[in-house]
Parts: sequence; structure tokens; C-alpha cells
Amino acid sequence: MEQTNLPLRRRGLPRGSLVFGGFLKAVKSHWQLYLLIAPVLVYFIVFQYLPMYGVQIAFKDFIGSRGIWGSPWVDWKHFERFFESFFFERLLWNTISISFYELAVGFPIPILLALLVNEVRSNRFKRFVQTVTYAPHFLSTVVLVGMIIIFLSPATGFVNKFITLFGGEPIYFMTEPGWFKSIYIFSGVWQQMGWSSIIYLAALTGIDPHLHEAARVDGASRLRRIWHINLPGIRPTIMILLILNIGSLMSVGFEKVYLLQNSLNREVSDVFSTYVYRSGILGSQYSFSAAVGLFNSIVNFILLLTVNRIVRKLNQASLW
Repeated sequence: MEQTNLPLRRRGLPRGSLVFGGFLKAVKSHWQLYLLIAPVLVYFIVFQYLPMYGVQIAFKDFIGSRGIWGSPWVDWKHFERFFESFFFERLLWNTISISFYELAVGFPIPILLALLVNEVRSNRFKRFVQTVTYAPHFLSTVVLVGMIIIFLSPATGFVNKFITLFGGEPIYFMTEPGWFKSIYIFSGVWQQMGWSSIIYLAALTGIDPHLHEAARVDGASRLRRIWHINLPGIRPTIMILLILNIGSLMSVGFEKVYLLQNSLNREVSDVFSTYVYRSGILGSQYSFSAAVGLFNSIVNFILLLTVNRIVRKLNQASLW
């Protein structure tokens, strides 16, 4: 009888039993919350973790009639082929340059927009600005690219009409490689900056208004209050989103790049995702394209771990 009343640790049970017992107790106490999150867990298990079973074809010569298990192992053959190929350096440079360009331009602008909207005192004007900046997010990528092509057309686009109005020559934006990255990045910023600012606006609402009142009493200007109160107040949110953005640095979106891509700008627009599509789907090189995609994912994973560790050592907010 005395033995059953002792704590689990004193009964000599392994640590795993203690953890599992604590988990069951937590589920029983807060079952409503676990039920609420269950669909999300099922989604990630079914669509993110179970498909990892197929990653092994990156180390095989996949033959459809034999299936994944029946296909012969080739070890690092496809990775070596990719690293030694002509496309490797170009794909790596294009992916990294587009990603860093997007991070440098696209990451700060939603923060700036959120800070500016937060300072607006007129609720009507604030709602108008939010509606205007949120609306582009709901445009499909196909519609967005269609708008870009129409606006930048050398014959009928209003951008070139504006250039020729001041005596300039029409620019063939969609066929000149030098313009591709800027078109891709700034169109993405226009489309996503309002939507991305929502989380920063939510973080700004959590800042204690008494801090601003005290700063006003001390004579602090609005700019100083933004710098010394608002920015430090949303710094944990900024750091978490920065880590997530760097963790997906190599994952340049496929759909928009592919739609903007043509034979004249492919030299600067070809990235890992478009190359995987061409070699894997169009070229039926399933094992080779799986190896390229796996390399891309591993680099993202390493970046995520590295940046999270650096941020944690700097005593900032981190993912874990």
C-alpha cells in the first residue's frame, strides 16, 4: 500500500514513463485544447511526415514497375551528378541571390507599415489603408503575373507609356535578365506587405499604453517613442519571423518564378524549384529531382538550426 502512494520517480520507474504519465494527465485536464489542435496534427502527419517515406528514391534508381522498395540502391549517385553538373552553380546563385534580395527588401517593409498604421489616429483612414494593403494578398499568382505582364508591356503597358512620355525608350522588362529579380521581389512586396503586417499590428496592441503616456510626460517625440517603446515591444515577434524566413531561404516559390520565366531570362530566373519541375515532372527523372529537392530541404534545415542557435546565444526570442 505504501509503495503505490509513492511518487513515480521514487518507485524506480524510467523517465519515459514519467513523461508519458505527465502527458496523459495534461491531455485529460485540457482535452478540449488537444481536440482543437488534432486536425492540425493530422494534417502535418498525413501531408508532411508520411510522404518522407518516398525520400529514399533520392538514393535509388526509381523504376515505376518495381516500386520504391524494388528499385535498386545507387547511394550518392544522383547527388554527385547534381553537384558536378553545369546547372549547380547557377541554380545555387540564383536561389540565394533572390532569397537574400527578398529578405532584405520584403522583411522590413511590413514592420515599417505596421508601425505607420499603428500611429494613425483616424480609425476610418486606418481601415482604408488596411483594406487597400491587404487586398492584393487575395489575388492568385496567375492573376498577379498577368497584371505584371500587362503593366510592363513595351507597347501598351502604362509603365513604358510613362517612360516614353518623358522622352525615354520603351524597356522590355520581361525579356531583359537584369530586371527579373526586381520585378519578382517588388511585386511580391506589394502583394504581401499588408497581410504580413497583421502579426506586427497584433504585437503592437500588446504594448502597455502607460509606457507611451510616461514617455509623453518626459517629452519624448513620436519618433523616439516608436524607437524606444514600439520596436523593443515587437522585437520577439520580429526575431521569430526572421528565423522562420531564414529557415526557408532556399525555398523560392515555384509558381510565380515559373510564370515569369522565359527563354530570355532563364539564366537569372532558374531556381531549384523550377529545375526540379523540369527534370522530375517533364523529364521523368524522379530520383534525380528528389535528390535536388532533398538537398534544398537539408540546407534550409541547417540554416534554421544555425540561426536559431545564434539568436538564442544573443539572448533573444528563439523557436526553442
